[in-house]
Amino acid sequence: MGKRTPFFPIFLGADMLDPVALSQALIRCPSVTPADAGALKTLSDMLEQYGFTTHNLRFDEAGHPSIDNIFSVIGDKNAGPHLCFGGHTDVVPTGPAEKWTYPPFAAEIHDGKLYGRGAADMKSNVACFAVAAARYVQKHGMPKGQISLLITGDEEAEAVNGTIKVLEWMDAQGFIPDAALVGEPSNPKALGEYVKIGRRGSLNVDLLIKGKQGHVAYPHLAQNPVPVMADVVAALSSAVLDEGTAHFQPTNLEVTSIHVDNTADNVIAAEARAKINIRFNDTWNRESLAAKISAIIEGVTENFEMNVRCNADCFITEPAAYTDAVISAIESKTGRKPELSTSGGTSDARFIAKYCPVVEFGIINATNHQIDEHVRVADIIDLTDIYEEIITRYFDAA
Repeated sequence: MGKRTPFFPIFLGADMLDPVALSQALIRCPSVTPADAGALKTLSDMLEQYGFTTHNLRFDEAGHPSIDNIFSVIGDKNAGPHLCFGGHTDVVPTGPAEKWTYPPFAAEIHDGKLYGRGAADMKSNVACFAVAAARYVQKHGMPKGQISLLITGDEEAEAVNGTIKVLEWMDAQGFIPDAALVGEPSNPKALGEYVKIGRRGSLNVDLLIKGKQGHVAYPHLAQNPVPVMADVVAALSSAVLDEGTAHFQPTNLEVTSIHVDNTADNVIAAEARAKINIRFNDTWNRESLAAKISAIIEGVTENFEMNVRCNADCFITEPAAYTDAVISAIESKTGRKPELSTSGGTSDARFIAKYCPVVEFGIINATNHQIDEHVRVADIIDLTDIYEEIITRYFDAA
């Protein structure tokens, strides 16, 4: 694990159940992925003060950075259900630090806003749940089951040695939860607008159109792949893949690049390449969608090759008692009944969904990854209350 940030002793001397202070302590750890910089120890030391047992999990896979993760848990697996919070303490790079109004890892508060890289995505969310869980234990004693936090340092980059491997370890150790809450920032403007109950899948296609190189003055002796690529792109872009489903918008295909490796004006190139990304709903899986894309291309040409990579499968947590408990807890604290949404990109919830029902709910996402990333201090306080209410309702129903 990384060394403690020099700010951590200051946090220890403050109110241990202050989510703003914990958010600041985490932000002050410059944990730009894949570095940890003391963030996980800052969190685990706080949790252990309230009886959590932390398992430090470092995973290595050849060709990928080694990653530190933690799984902190409290309670008896035989006493009742298991609620798990999923999150990450790694952050994206700051960009030019001199363009920030306040230093990106200083965690300064100005005009009621906490500034810093990771303030929104997602260190404040992690702090809010950690404090909410500790408050619950302080008020109610051990839960009727288990509360846990699965926190990775590998969400913003490759996601190879993070959540997916922690879940495999949890499965082997008998720690698979009955329900999970991922603290990704999910609200555009105000707490309580959205709860995400699923995400679209993401399929990448590397497309090669094969031709025959030749002189432009003798086109009959060559085979130009560029017009063919143009026709293929037109066919793919105009295709209606589906009309959307009950919880998902229509599948969206975007051609993100077209490349011809040719610097000569008088040469017909031998090949043309394109990159395509498809965000797909639950009409498709990776195999059926790849077959559909191949069929569309075959309608234009047979001289192609395609390589398909699926970054994420589509998943959905069907509305049920767990989602109802989350919604009612949010509504009780905010006065807003959140909309069930599947919008946005991918998150580590896609891995958790293979094991148990999972929803995503977190702070305002308006400044994610931006210069001067920030959140409102009042929202940190309110989100902590919401998380505590979710925990309370979950175990009251157990």
